[in-house]
Amino acid sequence: MASAELKLNTEEEDTITRHLRTLLPPAVRNLIRSDKLSISSTSGMSEGYKQANIIILHKSLADDFEKFCHGNDGPLPLLYRSKPGEWKCPTLSTDSDIRTDCLQYRKYENGVCTEILTNLKEYSEQLKDMVTFYLGCSFTFEKAVQKVGVPVRNVEQKCNVSMYKTAVPCCDSEYFHCNLVVSMRPVPKDKLETVVQTTYPMKKSHGAPVHIGNPGLLGIKDLSNVDYGDEVQAHSEDVPVFWACGVTGVEAIVNCKASLAFTHSPGYMFITDLKDEDAEVDYGKEIPEVYHICQNPLHYSITSAAAVQKIRRLEEIIGVDPGERGVKYLCSWDELLKACLSISHAHSVLITTGFPTHFNYEPPEETDGPPGAIAMAAMLKALGKNIAIVTDQRAIDLNEKVIKEAVKQGILKTPVPVISYQSDSADSALHFLCEDGNPEKPKFSHLIAIERAGMAADGNYYNAQKINIKHLVDPIDELFLAARSVPGITTTGIGDGGNELGMGKIKEAVKKYIQNGEIIACDVEADFAVVAGVSNWGGYAVACALYILNTCEVHECYLRKAVGFSRLSEKVSWTSALPSVVKEEKLLNILQQHQVRSGITASLAMEVDGLPFYDTHSFIIEKLLEETLK
Repeated sequence: MASAELKLNTEEEDTITRHLRTLLPPAVRNLIRSDKLSISSTSGMSEGYKQANIIILHKSLADDFEKFCHGNDGPLPLLYRSKPGEWKCPTLSTDSDIRTDCLQYRKYENGVCTEILTNLKEYSEQLKDMVTFYLGCSFTFEKAVQKVGVPVRNVEQKCNVSMYKTAVPCCDSEYFHCNLVVSMRPVPKDKLETVVQTTYPMKKSHGAPVHIGNPGLLGIKDLSNVDYGDEVQAHSEDVPVFWACGVTGVEAIVNCKASLAFTHSPGYMFITDLKDEDAEVDYGKEIPEVYHICQNPLHYSITSAAAVQKIRRLEEIIGVDPGERGVKYLCSWDELLKACLSISHAHSVLITTGFPTHFNYEPPEETDGPPGAIAMAAMLKALGKNIAIVTDQRAIDLNEKVIKEAVKQGILKTPVPVISYQSDSADSALHFLCEDGNPEKPKFSHLIAIERAGMAADGNYYNAQKINIKHLVDPIDELFLAARSVPGITTTGIGDGGNELGMGKIKEAVKKYIQNGEIIACDVEADFAVVAGVSNWGGYAVACALYILNTCEVHECYLRKAVGFSRLSEKVSWTSALPSVVKEEKLLNILQQHQVRSGITASLAMEVDGLPFYDTHSFIIEKLLEETLK
């Protein structure tokens, strides 16, 4: 096994390292070729020039590996593919030789690393039948990041970047398959948006991060246990930020088990002559923004400024306050945005609705709530989420009939399971939410309550007139309370009066601005409280916002961790899942056929934007769709 000799003392090495940052790539490659360097990685070398990961494999596998790169261009942005036996890369560098110009190489035989080398000259004959792939590297953007005031901890600590295997599968080709590998850099919390906006346009150097926050969400159990590179020490206010990494290609080589292959050693990159000018790219409408969507586990999401602007407009549209009840004073800016970002990341969503208002009739339900719930379910199902609806035991049959009819009339493509929750022990809620009651195995990622009666501070449930309706309500609030102690479950409450489940987040405003608020205010908090003039409008807005997010290239790429192909081709099916005036009319007719009555009081029968209130629903839906699709 060959290795480089230490030819410089520590002081000389530090001096050379400082010079290496400003040396041009040909000079650095010449030092590498002459075996005069002993450094831990090429991070920071020839600042402002692109660096590349290297994969060398037999020409018979080259076409398939190129397909693998195109199918996973986040971790494997292809800079150049050589001809068989071509040791130079004329479009990337002058006077280069791939056999000598990486500090360290790895030799793989049948998927096993059998040797670490400082050059490949002894394999020149075999290399005549081999193809070299040069793939983009995140070392490229480190100087750009430093220029905007973001510290790069691995450079500060003079060590290699931390790299980890994840549980995120790449898109397979015929011979190549593996999970995504990521590089991690700790970034100060107040610099997250800066680092995302700086790296986003640098697509050939992996672009924007694929994850910000808790590593467990990527399947990484322990940041101190690196798979490649060095452990980098974070500062107290740092957040772990993860980029797709070219070492993913090394994992693909391992799994392919080719008889012979070579790669660079992770962190010991090939330095090209190309200046990194990707940052000059015009963002257009795709300027990314970063939002904190969960604390336990810590999780941030990314979307574009254009998508944010649209969703904020949706929030304005549904904020109309019919009857001047004080609803407008309950609204908190960006609750719809952050709720939908969180829901967008969820794999399984539980929706609840049901607010009894008609005590002299059977059923006592009202028409506000179910249409909004079904609108959200339709969009979530179109996006591939697992969906269930939980409601009162007495209302199971009614909800099943409504959903069956919604499927028959094309409002839903497939049925949504309807279940009930009964509290018969202290840990009933935990067992309902998690497999075997284990908080580490939640069944649901997000809970949504829309126009669902919420428990007040005294343990009762009240309508707007202070009438206690506890006898008609199952304790579904317990699920929201239990979710607080389950990492990975977030919650959203949608309401229009402050007595709905989840509105505990804004209970002080409810007490101050809503009639009877001191008594009726819900005491149970959701992580996000979406307030609308009518709760159904909130459900329609959530469906529209989810459409906006998933048709946003920035957010869509972040969702799939930059592996596989874009899902934007599914846009047609998502569009068909959007709420509409026709769908609402059909749903209201279905509900009325089952004797479900409107809960809107005469006091709300007034003009809104010049329209009678009962015509305003159509107006609001049309405005939501106009904003969503423009």
